[in-house]
Amino acid sequence: MIRVLIADDEALVRTGLRMILESAGDIAVVAEAQTGAEVVDAVARHWPQVVLMDVRMPRMDGVTALQHINRSPNPPKVVMLTTFDREEYVYGALRAGAAGFLLKDTAPRDLIAAVRAVAEGSAMLSPTVTRRVLDAFAGQQAADVRAARERLAVLTERERQVVRAVARGLSNAEIARELGMTQTTVKTHVSRSLSKLGLTNRVQIALLVRDAGESGRAG
Repeated sequence: MIRVLIADDEALVRTGLRMILESAGDIAVVAEAQTGAEVVDAVARHWPQVVLMDVRMPRMDGVTALQHINRSPNPPKVVMLTTFDREEYVYGALRAGAAGFLLKDTAPRDLIAAVRAVAEGSAMLSPTVTRRVLDAFAGQQAADVRAARERLAVLTERERQVVRAVARGLSNAEIARELGMTQTTVKTHVSRSLSKLGLTNRVQIALLVRDAGESGRAG
């Protein structure tokens, strides 16, 4: 079972999300929270694998709560939920280490698929959010590109091939087939790259590679 924590300041929203997720059969909602502060406490007490969290909550917003969560040992994957798709929410959440960002009007089947994908280590962005992120990176300044490329310079050429593939949205199995290596080797390269770059998940890798303008390069 995938252990999930739901965080939203509206009880009706939490109830609806619980009903959707628990209908999947392989997902268990282990706790709920209605403020950012409660989320941080609930993560420490219930050890969920995935947190579905509203970006706007009382006492502590979702991005700040995410930053606290990611300081804990073995933090859960966090998917941010919102009715808003404004850029500051998207970038703030993704830069803070969110594994996904979904709008609250996401279809139930897509919400379930997102939880499963994130629990397995993948990233999940709603199509609207993805378009906004890509549009923003298309207009980046040259200085930002240089800074991102300097960060990637610490990687070996093989690691850079792997992170470019990650940025293209490929799974470990797909990367293994494309680059002629085992899935275990791919996982090792991803893990080492995260450590070298000071990142926490594949979404942040993808953002950094896009910053550097290398996401379209396969080799």
